[in-house]
Amino acid sequence: MEKESRLKAFLANPFKSMWTMALPIIAGMMVQTLFNVVDIMFIGWLGADEVTAVAFVSPLFFIIIGLGVGIGTGATATIAQYIGKKDRINAEKTANQTILIGFFSTIILTVLGVIYGRELLYILGAEGNILSISYSYLRILTFGLGLVIFSMFFRAVFAGEGETKIPMIIGLIGTILNLILDPILIFTFELGVRGAAFATIISQIVMVLSYLYIIFIKKSTYIQFNLRDLQFDRFILSKIFQIGIPSSLSMLIISFGQVVMNKILVNYSTEAVAAYQIVSRLDMLLFMPILGIAISLTTIVGMFYGSKEFEKLLAVVYYGINRAVIITTVSVIIFFILAKNILPVFSSNSLVIDIGVTYLKIIILAYPAVGISVICSRVCQALGQGMPLLITTITRVILLTAPMSYYFYLIGKPIEWVWYSQVFAILIAAAISYFWMRFYFKKFNIVRS
Repeated sequence: MEKESRLKAFLANPFKSMWTMALPIIAGMMVQTLFNVVDIMFIGWLGADEVTAVAFVSPLFFIIIGLGVGIGTGATATIAQYIGKKDRINAEKTANQTILIGFFSTIILTVLGVIYGRELLYILGAEGNILSISYSYLRILTFGLGLVIFSMFFRAVFAGEGETKIPMIIGLIGTILNLILDPILIFTFELGVRGAAFATIISQIVMVLSYLYIIFIKKSTYIQFNLRDLQFDRFILSKIFQIGIPSSLSMLIISFGQVVMNKILVNYSTEAVAAYQIVSRLDMLLFMPILGIAISLTTIVGMFYGSKEFEKLLAVVYYGINRAVIITTVSVIIFFILAKNILPVFSSNSLVIDIGVTYLKIIILAYPAVGISVICSRVCQALGQGMPLLITTITRVILLTAPMSYYFYLIGKPIEWVWYSQVFAILIAAAISYFWMRFYFKKFNIVRS
């Protein structure tokens, strides 16, 4: 029996559908965050050199993750639009194009990693023993890059048809396996950081095999892949890249912005950098529900746009924004009250705690605006428009936050001015994102009937 799309169910109850998609996404992100914490804990037991060595590999993988997430978002939005138009053929063609992108990305990135891996680590600052350990870790992971890319791309295709539970379960299986293998390979077999790399590759193999089983053997998805029909389609590729490339560049800019902020803050003190990093990680935990809502809306809005169900599209968008503002507002109240109790969990340094508490109490003022900005940008992507996110990110990070923070440092202002410059930049970015979204609603005649 041929599997039907979720379009009918989504149209019947858009609000419930948003949460049905969002909750597994949120759960998956929480599991991944837990894994990252435990993984670095195991590596930390090896020693400070090993932690530092792995840290030098992280920026390279962030670039790959940024590429994968960006292209994946383009695939998700494009598939959702075609499903909304009840055009299964082009939805499946989009899935095939995503696989082709995965093949070529794997070849290019693997070759670059093998040939230039050590040089890249040296450019990033790794030297001596740290470089040796770092490269031994990277060299193994390089041969698993394709597995990481295909895991992200399969997850994106599933999201495009509205399926988020299966990727959550597969991700959970991979994470649990990785956590079991980490201590065995790192300590029992005495492989050190190479053991952590092998654990990652083995878990990724299991995840990719699980996706292949679901797609090709169980055939329990609406989207079906036809490997005999793998040929480039310029039109569909352009649709994917129109959304995906700006999204990938935005992630790179955000990463660059964090590096710049570290360099500015270290002029105040190393404690300021530590406080900034701690609060940034708290931000990641807080915004998981917002990201879950935003990612689910990419699919739902894409489908509704394709099917021209504009009234329900507008209803679910503003419902999502409303819930994001409520969630972040509650978080602001909780974090403001408990700030002095939260920071000591992450540091015993009294100066780091003092700076972190002040920073947290200031930056949370912009949390509701972040929720609005993230959702509006995702809605634009669902409509096939990737540039608003890139322009908003450039404005926030490069044009506002970095120059203002550096200027306040130069003129001798206290560090609180740096924090307030971030709040100002976030508020401006949220306004820009909202007006971009409204502009496209008007341009595409998305109005209530």
